[in-house]
Amino acid sequence: MEKEKFKIINFIRELILYIDKNLDNFPKKDIELKNRIRNTSYDLLEIAYIANTTQDLEYKTKLIEKIIAKVKIIDFLLNICYDKQIINSKKYVKFGERLDDIVKYANGWKNTLNKNNNIN
Repeated sequence: MEKEKFKIINFIRELILYIDKNLDNFPKKDIELKNRIRNTSYDLLEIAYIANTTQDLEYKTKLIEKIIAKVKIIDFLLNICYDKQIINSKKYVKFGERLDDIVKYANGWKNTLNKNNNIN
């Protein structure tokens, strides 16, 4: 479980760096979309750190579910960027891979918590 918690934070960090690197040429009319993606990714990091430090398993599980929901919001926003042709298909796929990694590890973390909680 320890490995997954820190791994997910590392994946989120990589996502934030990728966002900063690849969303620099946004049209002015869509700057709010860019800001929303960036802010949601930082929210994602904050939630992961809070989940990582809390001892309350029920609260931790809810935070992990919130991580997954935030990832889905970022994916939705990126899909809008793709539809508006702000990002190309190659970037969209790369973003998707990073988001999939976060969801995969969040689900693994959640499953581990549920398994350990059922043992007690």
